[in-house]
Amino acid sequence: MNTHNRRRFVMGMGAAFATGTLSLAVRAAMGPNDKFDLVIKGGELLDPGQGLKGKRDIGTRFGRIEAIEADIPAARANRVLDASGKLVIPGLVDLHAHVYPYGSAIGIPADELIPFQGTTTMVSAGDAGANNFAALRRYVMGQSRTRLYAFVHIANIGLAGFPEPELFHLGFAHPEECGRTVAENADIALGVKVRMSENVINQAGIEPLKRSIRACEIAGGGAKVMCHIGGVATPQLMTEILETLRPGDILTHCFSGFPNNAGKFTNIVQEGKLLPAALAAKKRGVIFDIGHGGGSFDFTVAEAAMQQGAMPDTISSDIHVFSGNSPGMPYLTWVMSKFMALGFTLDQVIQMATAVPARIINRMPKLGTLSVGGPADATLIEVVQGPVEFVDTRNNKRSGKAWIKPVQAVLGGVPFGRPYQSPFSVR
Repeated sequence: MNTHNRRRFVMGMGAAFATGTLSLAVRAAMGPNDKFDLVIKGGELLDPGQGLKGKRDIGTRFGRIEAIEADIPAARANRVLDASGKLVIPGLVDLHAHVYPYGSAIGIPADELIPFQGTTTMVSAGDAGANNFAALRRYVMGQSRTRLYAFVHIANIGLAGFPEPELFHLGFAHPEECGRTVAENADIALGVKVRMSENVINQAGIEPLKRSIRACEIAGGGAKVMCHIGGVATPQLMTEILETLRPGDILTHCFSGFPNNAGKFTNIVQEGKLLPAALAAKKRGVIFDIGHGGGSFDFTVAEAAMQQGAMPDTISSDIHVFSGNSPGMPYLTWVMSKFMALGFTLDQVIQMATAVPARIINRMPKLGTLSVGGPADATLIEVVQGPVEFVDTRNNKRSGKAWIKPVQAVLGGVPFGRPYQSPFSVR
């Protein structure tokens, strides 16, 4: 079996086991005396991707959503989670995060982030490369309640060397080893991460991105590149990056205003003008991802880009130990709130942090939705009304009228916190 076919096989089998597809085919239907494992009761459901809005109860069983009904009697539940006065939305999906603690200098345990951003699914954005991906899988993903996926860094050391740049020495960038790692972990590995800013690749030009694309081609199975920008070496290189990305690849930090080493602004908006190559990339299907982080989101770039036709596709945090300590506070729900201040509706920002990134992940049917038969993931939030001020990563401020407060999360049918189940189990 060649690498391309092996990746497809592993991806398909891994998705089947991870989603419960195989067990769904053989499990018995609920009988009249069977109880739900958990009922999320009394909440206002909001799932924009399905047009679902209204007061509903959710019954979960065996880690799946078994029923969505106007009223599920408490007597039919082994445990009840009172969601009265709360919005119940699909479990939030963070497409760009750093959740490899102990393996890199910037990672935060994914479960530690749940109280701050309500995430039930997160993607490790290149924390590990070919040399240390197995440790991420075995020792971090295997012990996390949060559902985790990953991009494999083109540098075989991943971000283990941080703060030293991993691609000053291109000898670390091995397309063959990276592609094989993606293929052999196709159930969780979405593709390849590369950081293209000058402070990471120096004067290497387009070569790191070319190697990343080559690794995706070796892996097969639709592997994607997640390309980090922010202060690239020259305006010409920014255009070349945009022209090189393929449909389905991800441009993360798309609204970065971070300067290059010479203090020049070389991102998708230059002197107030959106690069033609950026609009062309958007039109051919390159995904524009926020990846706020500690230095990668500029209100002025976002406003100019959106006014000129480059709207974001996904909202992600780029949360890590340094960005989490920054004034911009890039917790996912706070970043979503910033886009409400920029004119997006609550429905829109929810969809950009649930159904859209879930489709990009493409490993689990109905992920990012509240659907019968889908994973029993849900995030409980409150929308706090009142004046609020937001700051970006370059100290620009914007005022808003509301912000999203995470309250609780349910991961695979098990609440993060009360009510506890016995025996306590996850997946």
